[in-house]
Amino acid sequence: MRKILVATFVLFTFVLAGTAQAGESPKTVKGASTVDVKKADGLFKAGTLFVDPRKAADYKRGHVPGAAHLDIKGKSTKLDEKSLAAAGGDKAKGVVFYCNGPGCARASQASVLAVGWGYKKVFYFRDGFPAWKKAGLPVE
Repeated sequence: MRKILVATFVLFTFVLAGTAQAGESPKTVKGASTVDVKKADGLFKAGTLFVDPRKAADYKRGHVPGAAHLDIKGKSTKLDEKSLAAAGGDKAKGVVFYCNGPGCARASQASVLAVGWGYKKVFYFRDGFPAWKKAGLPVE
């Protein structure tokens, strides 16, 4: 019995190691389109709503101009279906979620929520704010 438990544990560990690395956000989100910095810039120029689900301190240090700050874990600016709609979210129009890059899961979590709320054009900008700044794009 012990050998079976050990074998199961080892197999489970290898399966988990192959699916995602610790502290890394998923590469894709079901129901959302993963976009790179070039596509994110195009969406920005087209007037698509950007949502920053990071902590208030991160948002204050810099963000995409005009991005709605809806902290996925916050209290006063919490991301929920009502606050997203109030920020200009429209289920038929696009919304871009970004955070602090591949090591930050907030954008992927926000994307999952928006898809679940029925948003049809959810864009997951996985590389997030660091890529935005590195590309020399505008920052507030």
